[in-house]
Amino acid sequence: MTPVFEELDFQSTAIGDVSLRKRTEPRVANTLVYEVKLGDEFLMSSLFTAGETALADLGLAWLDRPDIDVVVGGLGLGYTAAAALRDPRLRELLVIEYLDTVIDWHRRALVPLAETITNDPRCRLINGDFFALATQPARGFDAGQPTRRFDAILLDVDHSPQHLLSSANAGFYGVAGLSAMQQFMVPGGVFAMWSNDPPDKAFIDHLGKAFAQVDAQIVELANPYSGGTATCTIYRARCAS
Repeated sequence: MTPVFEELDFQSTAIGDVSLRKRTEPRVANTLVYEVKLGDEFLMSSLFTAGETALADLGLAWLDRPDIDVVVGGLGLGYTAAAALRDPRLRELLVIEYLDTVIDWHRRALVPLAETITNDPRCRLINGDFFALATQPARGFDAGQPTRRFDAILLDVDHSPQHLLSSANAGFYGVAGLSAMQQFMVPGGVFAMWSNDPPDKAFIDHLGKAFAQVDAQIVELANPYSGGTATCTIYRARCAS
C-alpha cells in the first residue's frame, strides 16, 4: 500500500488554525486515519471513536419513550451524530457546530461519515455556539422555534469540564449554566456529555444540584497503538419528570 499523507483542508478560525488531514498509520496495519488539529493540538481521530459513539448510545438509552428529538453539541468527524441517527426512535437531530469549516467538510464529503449525516432528512447541521444557545433565555437551539424543548442533549466539545477549548465555556459547567439549559429540555429529558478525563467529583456535584438523577459511566476503549485499553467518561443527567 502506498503511504498516504494529505492535508484536506486548513482554515484560520476565531479559535485558531484548524486542519483536517488523512494519512496511513503504519503502526495499525496501515489503516487510513482522518485527524483534526487545532494549532498543534490533536482534537480528534478516526482511530478513536468509541467514546463518541458511547455518548449517543448511553445517553439515548436513558430515554424510555417512542419518539425523540435530539441536540448534539459538536459535530467533529460525526461519530456521535451518526450513532444518534441509528436510533429508530429519532424524529429529528440538530447538530450545533461552532466552526462552519467543520460543517463544510461534511457538505464536501471530505470525512468518512459525511454522506450518512448530510443525506439523512432527519438531521440538520447548524453553525452556532452551543454554550450560548444552551444558556441564553428564549434563544434556543432551533431558530425557527426559540422555545422548543428536546428529549436529549448530547455534548462533545471540550476535553473535560476542567480542560476547555475556550475559557468562555467555563460558566456552562456550573450549576447555573446546567440549570439554564433545562429550559430547552422536556420533563424527564436527558443530558449526556463526553469527557476524556476520569469522573470529576466537582462536576458530578454540579450536575446533582441541577438535575434530578445523575451518573458517570467509565467507558473502556481499545487502544490500537498499544494493544491495551484507555478510558473516557460519559456523564448522564435526567431532568425531573
